[in-house]
Amino acid sequence: MAATGNADTSVGQGELIAAVDRALTTHGRAILTGPAGAGKTEVVRAVATAAEARRETVLHLAPEAADQSIPEASAAALLASVPSAALERLAGPQRTAIALLRRETDTPGAGRDHVALRLAVVEVLRTLAARNPVLLVIDNAQWLDAESTGLLRFALRLTPPRVRVLVAECVQGGAPVAGPLCGPATPAVRVPPLGAEEIAELLVRHGLPARLAGRIHQASGGNPRLALALGHSLAEAAAARDGGPGAHHADTLPVSGQAREVARRLLAEAPARARRTLLLAALASRPTTALLRRAGSPDAEAELAEAERAALVTVGEDGAVRFTAGALPTALAADAGWPERAAGHAALAAAVDDPVQAVRHRALAVDTADARLAAEIADAAAACRRRGQRALAAELGLLAAERTPSDRPEEELARLVTAAEDAGWAGRADLARRATRAVLARDASPADRVRARLAVIDAAGQALADLDETFAYAIDDAAGDPALLAAVRLRVAWKHNLSDGDPVRSRDAAAEAGTLAALGGDQVAEAMALTVQARMGRILGDPGAEDILAGALALPAPEVPLGMRNAPQYLAVRHALFDDRLEDAHRQLLALLPAVQRTGSSEDVFEVLRSLTEVELRRGRCAAGAAHARRALELTIEAGLSPGPAWYVAATAEATSGSFARAAGYARRGIQASEEEHDQVFLSRNLYALGLVELATGDAAKAVATLRRVAGLEEAQQVVDPSILRWHGELAEALVAADAPGEAAELLDSVRTVARALGRTAVLAALDRAQGLCLSAQGAAEAAVALLEATAARFEELGLPLERGRTLLALARVERRRRRRAPARTALREAAEVFDRAGAKPWLDLARESAPEAAALHPGVAALTEAETRLALLVSQGASNQEAAAKLFLSVKTVESRLTRIYQKLDVRSRAQLATALRTR
Repeated sequence: MAATGNADTSVGQGELIAAVDRALTTHGRAILTGPAGAGKTEVVRAVATAAEARRETVLHLAPEAADQSIPEASAAALLASVPSAALERLAGPQRTAIALLRRETDTPGAGRDHVALRLAVVEVLRTLAARNPVLLVIDNAQWLDAESTGLLRFALRLTPPRVRVLVAECVQGGAPVAGPLCGPATPAVRVPPLGAEEIAELLVRHGLPARLAGRIHQASGGNPRLALALGHSLAEAAAARDGGPGAHHADTLPVSGQAREVARRLLAEAPARARRTLLLAALASRPTTALLRRAGSPDAEAELAEAERAALVTVGEDGAVRFTAGALPTALAADAGWPERAAGHAALAAAVDDPVQAVRHRALAVDTADARLAAEIADAAAACRRRGQRALAAELGLLAAERTPSDRPEEELARLVTAAEDAGWAGRADLARRATRAVLARDASPADRVRARLAVIDAAGQALADLDETFAYAIDDAAGDPALLAAVRLRVAWKHNLSDGDPVRSRDAAAEAGTLAALGGDQVAEAMALTVQARMGRILGDPGAEDILAGALALPAPEVPLGMRNAPQYLAVRHALFDDRLEDAHRQLLALLPAVQRTGSSEDVFEVLRSLTEVELRRGRCAAGAAHARRALELTIEAGLSPGPAWYVAATAEATSGSFARAAGYARRGIQASEEEHDQVFLSRNLYALGLVELATGDAAKAVATLRRVAGLEEAQQVVDPSILRWHGELAEALVAADAPGEAAELLDSVRTVARALGRTAVLAALDRAQGLCLSAQGAAEAAVALLEATAARFEELGLPLERGRTLLALARVERRRRRRAPARTALREAAEVFDRAGAKPWLDLARESAPEAAALHPGVAALTEAETRLALLVSQGASNQEAAAKLFLSVKTVESRLTRIYQKLDVRSRAQLATALRTR
């Protein structure tokens, strides 16, 4: 990553230390730059710790802001840390100069000899370097005083190569200011923002919920200090709610306390003259340079260019302005006084083109009740509802209620209830709770209280486990009204499935809801209740589930507040996916996508994108599937939805089209988030995604443990149908790879009986693939080859190319164990062609990495598992334990124990003997 001319090179967080070390090794100098809170100090500490471990002498200087105004303050601090022995060889004038600098003498009339002082620093560094290499670390270099900077610049020009210098400075944009200190050819490494996955890991390390990672990543822009401050503020705000649930993934992020201070430090990099323009951008919903000019900032382009250099905003080619961290506009608005904010909204109201936004800004420019304005805001909210902009409709509904005069309580209440329902549609738990609290504080009817509470439930996403009290109050308020009670019981049915993992209770609650809906004459709710019964019936292996779904489809099911994801039309798509009728599922999903986008339900849009991802990946269209997965993840973060499902979608897409390592990271985050929200459904799915990656990368032991967890969860949830989450064949393959073919055979026999009874053809094919590997491990190689060849042909007939490719990989492994080079090579080539056409990069890499020469190995290799064979080949080719662990995504300890087994099976005692054995024909 080294570059000359102070080139600013951005690198991944995991590569930073290596990049700095390379720069220091190559040039002897390195500059580490980035904004406040980016993590520079942590990198500096890691580099210094590594240097000390190599027995280097580390001199550490970390000036503070106050030191900048004190001449030679940093030089004095540096020399104070030098061991006394290094000062003994100094000449008299040099020693006196240092003593004066360190205020160790009060000699009357003694004057500062700057030449002697500079020569003394040079001599001290040379003395230290003569004994051990020296690493001079200067953190917060932006606070160096001018005199110390000059002294160090002089000294560093004359020091030997054994003195290396690492300078870290806080700089938002532009060239590093430490260039003159280190020299014009010093490479600069910029600390990049953390990714969402790294933010999740950071939160977990500090005891904060991982499910907040998406929102906090967006609000912090990847700045770790700001991310932690936001996470702690959110957790503290949640803890302060009396009897309320914990921090929710959709909570408004409080930019207060430490978070506000960090945001202020970042904003301080912008010139003062740009503050009004930045405030206008913060107050606008969709700021552009043209809008800001019309709102009274004639120099908006120039001011925003300075803010962009300070890494506060980005300005697109179309003039769209976006803050790099979502907390920045919040902090700007909070620090501005009410008159300044009101004036900004008034200016924007006159400048925007959208009538809805004009009304919003006019409402925010005043703080008094106004019946006419409240009516205009309510009309604007209705317009947003028609557009599918439910989150904005909820915000405007709350504004309309706030601007409603106190002598019109019925209008205010109606607007609050409608705002709550809009928030429920949009998945905005923060707005739903705010509106519902206002409803419950008023003289609301039981029906209005139920509608508001149902909005809170609908906005909670997967996190229904903490809402028992809300359910209890809703049931109590709905008593005596069959239609209202049906709506509540439907939500209870969802909770029994999602949070309790109990499809039987879910089915029973849905049946009760259906009866109540029929009594109340609500055919839509009745159709939804039948849909839940059909969904649970499929899970439980009820052959009558399809008839129940047909009955639901026969009833009216227009766009209703319960959401398309709960409608029979969508369940029919899911059943098509389960049955591998992929063309039908794809066609129906494309028809549903614009419909759900019109409704404004973020969860509905996410669900359709999730299913599109799964359909495209299964069809072997990996690029299209990955694109849908990205949209689903972006929507989750933007709308504040539960992250567990989105992490699962991202994991499946990465495991098919991207990187096994990234897939494992996504799956682990999904496991964490699902556990935090008590989401049993997506806990199983994320574990399945992780287990598949572990199996593919050769860590059979971990794959067995992970997939056994899936099996346990599925058993606890009484899941019978094996087509919904197809973990059975994967666990059997992992058991074979872990030298447990007998257990694998038992599992396959038990699942095959159910799959045959239910007619799950593709599931049976996946079981046959695992059976082929099992037969090979049990010595029936001929039967294994015949079965795998037939299975590959069956997957081709079913239109499941990736499953065919995986079967060809299994066939190649079996042929290789039989020492049949040509058939193994042919199977690998065919598998590679399948994966290449599909865009399945990680699987293509696996096919290419499977060395065909392994077919000619030592006969004892037949006793090795696939995972052991891959490790043996790597080690025989010179890979160290650490390199092999990184390549195979294993721990070094696992590599060591696996190598011990390999040595025992091949009767070798060293790497050299292993290499010889693997070359033996």
